[in-house]
Amino acid sequence: MAFEWICGGIFVIVILALTAVKVIYEYQRGVVFTLGKYGGIRGPGVTFIFPIIQEMRIVDMRITTTDVPKQEIMTKDNVPVMANTVVYFKVEKPEDAVIKIEDYKFAVSQYTQTALRDVVGNSELDVVLTQREQIADEIKKIVDTETSEWGVDISSIKIQEIELPAEMKRAMAKQAEAERDRRATVIKSLGELQASTNLMKAAANLSKSDGALQLRTLQTITEIAADPSEKIVLFLPTELKSFLEKIK
Repeated sequence: MAFEWICGGIFVIVILALTAVKVIYEYQRGVVFTLGKYGGIRGPGVTFIFPIIQEMRIVDMRITTTDVPKQEIMTKDNVPVMANTVVYFKVEKPEDAVIKIEDYKFAVSQYTQTALRDVVGNSELDVVLTQREQIADEIKKIVDTETSEWGVDISSIKIQEIELPAEMKRAMAKQAEAERDRRATVIKSLGELQASTNLMKAAANLSKSDGALQLRTLQTITEIAADPSEKIVLFLPTELKSFLEKIK
């Protein structure tokens, strides 16, 4: 009987010894509680705690990525958009992340979602579409201010997608098409202006030389008459007739 008690005692001691040994990885920290009270932080490596009396919560110190679900937001100019973000954060004070907040990952996600709604809701559509980084920075400042009390640091917030209503997409496509037509008209008019300027210069140069204009006219007639199947009737100006009589 005594032997059985001794074996049972040894077995219990071994179990307690095994439960007392904890291994903490390099990217983790252990928050120790002694009889329910905060008892300190344990670093990476092998550590020991007193069974029953002490308990340790493991906290991951690496950067965590959380995808905030897509939500519909009304912009300042009353345009509904669908937007979602990605949050990158890490724990800086593991004791605060365990003691001050129940689930810091869920809290960061929810607070980012609320901040996204507030910032986008106070911005016009053009600002939301053209200044994503600025919008994301404003959200980060709001979230970072609150989560710093939880021992969490927000590394970065990115707006992943902004989706517009179908009718707004069609309106923007028409606007873009009109803008392309306007640019094409401007470019064409600039080309015509440059061509007219060159023609004016060419006419001025031809007028300075006797017979230059007539020679140019003859060259044009030669180019037109290159096709023998075409019949062309030309009314020659008097100056060209006089020029031809002189060169005979």
